[in-house]
Amino acid sequence: MSDTPAATPRCPICGNPREQRFRPFCSRACRDRDFLAWADGRYAIPAVEAEEPDGDGQPLPERPQDDR
Repeated sequence: MSDTPAATPRCPICGNPREQRFRPFCSRACRDRDFLAWADGRYAIPAVEAEEPDGDGQPLPERPQDDR
């Protein structure tokens, strides 16, 4: 056995000790901040679409981008 104590789990947002009630966060504020980042798309994985050839082997023309 090791003589060193186990590290206290920390909040992934602010680094404070975790609170069981808000696991894995320390508070409702950090939980909500994480949810808002997720909902805003900041945790999205970027993807690049491959060009698809049409029937004659030529790539399809680029589609115009939406201005959303």
